[in-house]
Amino acid sequence: MDENLPRKLRRELTECVVRTVQEEGWGSFKNGQLLSRAQTSFDVLLSGDGKIKYQQNVARFDIGIVAILTVSLQLRDILPAIEEIRSAVARVRPGELIEVEVPRPLRRR
Repeated sequence: MDENLPRKLRRELTECVVRTVQEEGWGSFKNGQLLSRAQTSFDVLLSGDGKIKYQQNVARFDIGIVAILTVSLQLRDILPAIEEIRSAVARVRPGELIEVEVPRPLRRR
């Protein structure tokens, strides 16, 4: 799980073994380096970076990427799309990127 996502999101992915970029000691790596490292140990990178598809040739990596597209990376704003995120994580294949669009959060008062 990329460092830009809330760590508590892992609680919602109980069917997965989730490790964060920080736990792996990869916090200083750019996306290309991160993907190169992650592909040796993981099947999927879950990220909140909507620009990753423009920055990387995803097909050259032996890891699937699920990019959460949202205006807010707060857990409460991501949770409405948790089933779609779970589904994307389960079906993404190496060298593939699946984008999950999160509905805009309602305005809070």
